[in-house]
Amino acid sequence: MKYVDGFVVAVPADRKEIYRAYAAKAAPLFKEFGATRMVECWGDDVPDGKLTDFRMAVKAKDDEVVVFSWIEYPSKDVRDAAMTKIMTDPRMQAMGDMPFDGKRMIFGGFAPILDV
Repeated sequence: MKYVDGFVVAVPADRKEIYRAYAAKAAPLFKEFGATRMVECWGDDVPDGKLTDFRMAVKAKDDEVVVFSWIEYPSKDVRDAAMTKIMTDPRMQAMGDMPFDGKRMIFGGFAPILDV
């Protein structure tokens, strides 16, 4: 059964291309270690909520855009092994700092229950 890692981050609006390039550079590593798909989505219609919303979840500032991303794997076991390899791979470490505040990133692993 597939497995999905989901992420939401706040990225400074003027760093869109830097973020896209960073993600594009990281994608081959994720694919090498088992990811079947990696999707990065730049916020376009992210409304403010009354109790909570994407912007509040990542404490987005006025000059930041919410990015919603996910990575698909064939299984949780493949994902677990991939994350261990990715986090220790010198190529990933050589990429330098992420182009966003990683302390405000929200993320989690999800087992699909419907895929149509």
